[in-house]
Amino acid sequence: MRRTPAPTRTATRSPRRLRPMLAMAALTALTLTACGAEKTDTGGSQGSPADSAGVRTDAAFTKMLSEVARQCPPSAPPEAPPSDPMRTLPSGATPPSNAIEPAAPTAGPEVELNARDWCASSLHEERIAQALWDLADPTPAKVRSILNGLGYIDERIHGLERSGTTTRFFLDLRDQGGRLCLDGSAAGEETVVDKCVAPATGPFKAGERKV
Repeated sequence: MRRTPAPTRTATRSPRRLRPMLAMAALTALTLTACGAEKTDTGGSQGSPADSAGVRTDAAFTKMLSEVARQCPPSAPPEAPPSDPMRTLPSGATPPSNAIEPAAPTAGPEVELNARDWCASSLHEERIAQALWDLADPTPAKVRSILNGLGYIDERIHGLERSGTTTRFFLDLRDQGGRLCLDGSAAGEETVVDKCVAPATGPFKAGERKV
């Protein structure tokens, strides 16, 4: 008697088992994609918020310098003042017999600042002196606050220190190849702000300025 072979079973998967497996595979793919995106963002060259703030601050400072000097002539090589006293006399006038020809300066703001810086320096001096004039107790903190309010950033304020009732400070206003700096003394109604000459290049050092 022949035994009839048993029917061959075909391996099949139940739809109920297949659905959880597909869902798990999709979740794994999403997780890997998210990890890859996170690494890309982390390894990017995006600047920090502090860097962005610094760029905005520098831009605002440069804009303030341009606004103050907007009525000044463009930068040009400095010109030494004439040393011949005859040039300053009215036409037909005779100089006194005991006239002594003054020596022409060879250094200092008169000969080392260009036309734009020479013009802008007076405007900076006026606006700063007016802001400090009514400061009864010119502490370094108060002076810095007023200078910041006028647009002068901390990176350009140097040598801020108090001596008695006076607070001394220097401002580095070098811009567009200029050498302008200011030497200030905040002392209420005796406030004085004078122009000075900074090194053409390199960091600003208060001890190296020329007045």
